[in-house]
Amino acid sequence: MSFLQTFPHHRWKSVVAATFLYLFTSIGVSQAVEIQQIKSPGGISAWLVEDKSLPLIAMKFSFRGGAASDGVEKSGLANMLSALLDEGAGSLDSQAFQTKLEDLATRMSFSTGKDNFYGQVQTLSRNKDQTFELLKLALTKPRFDETPVERIRKQILLGIKRSENSPNSVAGKAWAKLAFGDHPYARSSSGEAASVSKITAADLRDLTSRLFAKDTLIISVVGNIDAKTLGADLDKIFGSLAEKSAMAKVPEVEVNSAFRRQVIEMDIPQSIIQFGQKGLKRDDKDFIPAYILNYVLGGGGFASRLYKEVREKRGLVYSVYTYLNPLDKTGLFMGGAATKNESVGETLEIIDQELKRIAADGVSKAELKDAKTYLTGSYPLRFDSNSKIASQMLGIQMENLGLDYIDKRNDLINAVTIDDLKRIAKQLIKPGNLITTVVGKPVGVKSIPADS
Repeated sequence: MSFLQTFPHHRWKSVVAATFLYLFTSIGVSQAVEIQQIKSPGGISAWLVEDKSLPLIAMKFSFRGGAASDGVEKSGLANMLSALLDEGAGSLDSQAFQTKLEDLATRMSFSTGKDNFYGQVQTLSRNKDQTFELLKLALTKPRFDETPVERIRKQILLGIKRSENSPNSVAGKAWAKLAFGDHPYARSSSGEAASVSKITAADLRDLTSRLFAKDTLIISVVGNIDAKTLGADLDKIFGSLAEKSAMAKVPEVEVNSAFRRQVIEMDIPQSIIQFGQKGLKRDDKDFIPAYILNYVLGGGGFASRLYKEVREKRGLVYSVYTYLNPLDKTGLFMGGAATKNESVGETLEIIDQELKRIAADGVSKAELKDAKTYLTGSYPLRFDSNSKIASQMLGIQMENLGLDYIDKRNDLINAVTIDDLKRIAKQLIKPGNLITTVVGKPVGVKSIPADS
């Protein structure tokens, strides 16, 4: 009987969470999470947090290159690859591979974003050797047998078909087209039916040879494993990968800045609104002030201005929010709302008013204080499990924030002033550049072309 069977997942997760929260309260994040930078004998780097409190290991990793590198004719290729890597490798067909994962109580998964390809494994430390061997096979000897390839293809095509009737998907796709034109960021990561239908096993093998390379590999590991052991394991898993990535370079892009609104009719009782404009990349010196500004405006849930003004005071929407989306080749400031068709016009008007108000006046001292209290106080919750710690470390590495970022992060938040937020509000929030898509049957709301 496995550890997970004798100690249910929800129980050990609760124990880990309670332990970490106690540590964070007592000694702080940086002391509770002691990161080691290691390099394997073969030269593969990783960040490691040793945690011997539970017999578990979590590994997360990424390669530079995602859906934006697919190309028009192979749109959806990276996404399809991510769904097939655990569908058989080496001498193990799909069923045998999945059975082996289940027998080992191992979770293995892959995914793709616009700019990066991700993988993760979680396993019992006693099963690490067999788990890491399966991961090596998935990355270096994937089978792409006809039966699983066609099954996954059908699943993806069904998802694409469903997205055509999803107002959120339609709004997002239309927004990306207005914002990016013919740039790869305008394409859906899932691809189009025509391109996915033509992807072959040879295409998938070609992508693995170009994508999985040591020069763009970033790794974070948390759990019951020491640095020396991990170094040897890294060479076993990743050592035979190509030295240099051969992925196509994605060009920089500027978000279209002319105000425009597109209404897409869909016979549904409520409308979906998506809006956005140019934002900031993660390495921008003003990203932290912009992060706080976004929290006050629409990223703070019940505490945000938009929620209070649009939902609480007027009851216009089911949801309203904003967020920052820093991509490799551009940054975005985004938002959305859902409301009944009769309320779309008023909702857009109130959102516009709030954007103009915060751009002109910034935020109050009370709003800044509340934002700092929440953002610094909630930060430890990002580290209350091995998997979360691994995710945070991976993100810090990918954004080149530095090994000491966990030490500095809350100090960076607390250092932001009212004047900083007023300055960044004027720089970031430009209602005259807003791109908006509305999907539904909004009453009295029409499309507005860029040249109107």
